[in-house]
Amino acid sequence: MDLVKSHLMYAVREEVEVLKEQIKELIEKNSQLEQENNLLKTLASPEQLAQFQAQLQTGSPPATTQPQGTTQPPAQPASQGAGPTV
Repeated sequence: MDLVKSHLMYAVREEVEVLKEQIKELIEKNSQLEQENNLLKTLASPEQLAQFQAQLQTGSPPATTQPQGTTQPPAQPASQGAGPTV
């Protein structure tokens, strides 16, 4: 009976260590994401913040509209730059 008890205690201690490590990683990730969020909030225009708040209230996904808008302008100058070089 003592062998079973000691084996279970060892297994529990091992699991506790794994969970502590996961908690530590999640806390670090959360801190990183909070810093990123704060940076994005400071860089966003009032119009973008208002649009984001409106999307949150309507339930539509905000991530699909803004990244497309940011990827399109760099593509246009690249195509214009490729035209004169040909």
